[in-house]
Amino acid sequence: MASDPSGSNGIGTRRAPAATFAARLTFEDVHHSYHSRETIRGITLTAEPGEVLCLLGPSGSGKTTLLRIAAGIEAQTAGRVLLDDREIAGPAVFLPPERRGVGLMFQDFALFPHLSVLDNVRFGLTALPRAEAEAEANVALERVGLAHYAQKFPHQLSGGEQQRVALARALAPRPSVLLMDEPFSGLDSRLKDSIRADTLTILRQSRASAIVVTHDAEEAMRMGDRIALLRDGRLVQVGTAEELYLNPTDIFTAAFFSEINEFPGRVRGGVVETPLGNVDGRRFADGETVRVAVRLSGLRVLEEGGAMPARILSRRFLGVVELLNLAIPGTDQPVRARVRADLLAHGLRDVTLSVNERDILVFEKDDRTS
Repeated sequence: MASDPSGSNGIGTRRAPAATFAARLTFEDVHHSYHSRETIRGITLTAEPGEVLCLLGPSGSGKTTLLRIAAGIEAQTAGRVLLDDREIAGPAVFLPPERRGVGLMFQDFALFPHLSVLDNVRFGLTALPRAEAEAEANVALERVGLAHYAQKFPHQLSGGEQQRVALARALAPRPSVLLMDEPFSGLDSRLKDSIRADTLTILRQSRASAIVVTHDAEEAMRMGDRIALLRDGRLVQVGTAEELYLNPTDIFTAAFFSEINEFPGRVRGGVVETPLGNVDGRRFADGETVRVAVRLSGLRVLEEGGAMPARILSRRFLGVVELLNLAIPGTDQPVRARVRADLLAHGLRDVTLSVNERDILVFEKDDRTS
């Protein structure tokens, strides 16, 4: 298999693309059902011109279905899809994929094994004369740094190179919106960072709007100008990475963006009592039962000097950090913490624990209902 020359080294020498006019893609109260099961439940969402919008969520949340609706591969059961305020799918309109000006990059890249790299990229340019299509395909390959692989076949390329060929093919028609379905899921974890960085640079250069599906919160934070978090076919929260991390609307969002300890809590006199200390609960009714999330990153474990005693039940070395399971007074539930690997002496059992109040989040008890 060929070596992967991906990374930032080649970006500067790649050909700048011809201008693409980015479009605004809007989902307007979109619903979708499959075998009488509702898979998309009234989603309203807009990808702004030139923006990278990440659709994030667990398996079955509706991410890929929403992408397929935008591409014209699936038809919604209700609602509309608009491109720059022009309806492309709705009650009385359904433009086929080839008439939407939308590019789609599949999760498995979907390269044709019997076609050369150049012919794979040229495949979506059948409306052009052959010579012109070939020239455009070469430009697209230069854009992703693979012009020298034009005559090779997909099986001769690494996974990262195949990903870039698929990206070149999707960008060759110069779509105003590019849809990408988990484009990095099949790549070696060691390559993902550089391939993602390259892809983001190419997207910025192409100026197309992009909607990227992922189940990985860190990937969404690395890639997205904004993130739309989905769950059970509904839009849970949309915003920047910072907004979703710092101000999650519910415990589902909090747990998706960081590892948490979760406890039940009760509001008494405007205070929520938790095993890790009391926090402000004035926005809840007195006596109300709530859910409390404490980020692992907000826990500080020291040999002495912390706010409460704790005992190490187990510790797992993870390289730079250790994952600890701790027993604390007031609860039978172990508390998890991540600490720097060289912080605590080997064999240490009794420690102290403090928590950063900013990493304690309080939510309504029934926020997990569908």
